[in-house]
Amino acid sequence: MDGSEVRDWRAEGKANGIPAPIAMLAELTHRCPLSCPYCSNPVELAQKSLELDTSDWVRVFQQAAELGVLQLHLSGGEPAARRDLVDLVKAARDAGLYTNLITSGIGLTERRLQELDMAGLDHIQLSLQGTDADMADRIGGYKGGFQRKMQVAAWIKDIGFPLTLNAVVHRQNLHQLPRAIEMALEMNARRIEVAIVQFHGWAMSNRDALMPTKEQAQEASRVVAEARDRLKGQLVLDYVPADYHADYPKRCMGGWGTTGLNVAPDGEVLPCHAAQTIKSLKFDNVRNKSLSEIWYRGSAFNAYRGDDWMQEPCRSCDRKKLDFGGCRCQAMALAGDPNATDPVCVKSPLHAELQKRAVAFSHHDNAELTYRQQPPA
Repeated sequence: MDGSEVRDWRAEGKANGIPAPIAMLAELTHRCPLSCPYCSNPVELAQKSLELDTSDWVRVFQQAAELGVLQLHLSGGEPAARRDLVDLVKAARDAGLYTNLITSGIGLTERRLQELDMAGLDHIQLSLQGTDADMADRIGGYKGGFQRKMQVAAWIKDIGFPLTLNAVVHRQNLHQLPRAIEMALEMNARRIEVAIVQFHGWAMSNRDALMPTKEQAQEASRVVAEARDRLKGQLVLDYVPADYHADYPKRCMGGWGTTGLNVAPDGEVLPCHAAQTIKSLKFDNVRNKSLSEIWYRGSAFNAYRGDDWMQEPCRSCDRKKLDFGGCRCQAMALAGDPNATDPVCVKSPLHAELQKRAVAFSHHDNAELTYRQQPPA
């Protein structure tokens, strides 16, 4: 792919009202030492033998930069499971991309972090499964994981990486939210992302065990609001509220096919991390097509751009430019139709039933966790 081809695709996209993406999530592998029951990876994990190799990823990073991507999020699974991680970071920086490593910390040593620093890594996002070993190790399914994570956090602080702490919270650990915010300050994090679990991927199999009560969701919102006011200028708090207890849905990827894209370990390019649950979509692969052609011409990316696809009540709703009808993957999961209004929305005919189901899910106190499995070799 040369520069003229990119300009041609961009000109065509601009004529059709399609902006260039600003961010890309590179799922380097689905391998991970943890087994979190809310993992956003698909239930059908990409096997190691099908992962893009180093040269493939280098080419994808170069194409992403040419396409207009500014921010590259290196994710997984656990990206530290890739032996070529340092080389990939260097290649991304050479392409002019801002690099963010999304990691559990497991698999990172002090020496490897120093090598990543030398390679030009810009930022680290460290996950937090719980604020003590009992909770974190049980949720992550990895004994000793919490202690290892605390050591990695100390190395990150000593090296001076800008840090975001990512706290996925749910019914079993929401009471630890105030402590999680304190830990972000202790780690010298610049921001904390408080994300009440989103029911995609493996979390969908664990709704009975993870669904927060409405009272918990309201308390989480209160804690975040109080902390934002108290820590203004000291710590940024990003917040993903509980979907099922809301009146309006979250924005679908900031607008489907408008700001970001995902590349799966096997090279499939997705509009969002859960898009493969919509079986009617066909996904292109970077092994066969350029990233630019996929972004502008790919049928999956064009499926829900704009609002021509919308049904009522979305089509005539004054909020359609705010939330784009909600999450397409959630509409598929809850309504059986990816074109439907997200049932989280109070205007959906399924909203009342969803609220009842949320209450039922959140009171299954004895539900057991189904842990994420590992991909085949």
